[in-house]
Amino acid sequence: MDKETIYSEPSTVSAKDGVVAIDGPDAVDVSITPEAAEETADRLIAEAVRARGQRRLSRLTHRSK
Repeated sequence: MDKETIYSEPSTVSAKDGVVAIDGPDAVDVSITPEAAEETADRLIAEAVRARGQRRLSRLTHRSK
């Protein structure tokens, strides 16, 4: 199985004519409604916070008693 590519650059987002356009790495180019953009933003924030926590926890040394 090929290793997943992880990008560190954020996507470009713009609003035009009542639609939200997202241009990102690896040829991501989508247009979504404002409502879908708001829900996506909420989900991204929630999962970003979760991923940061996972990353921090992974650096801890676990000791057995």
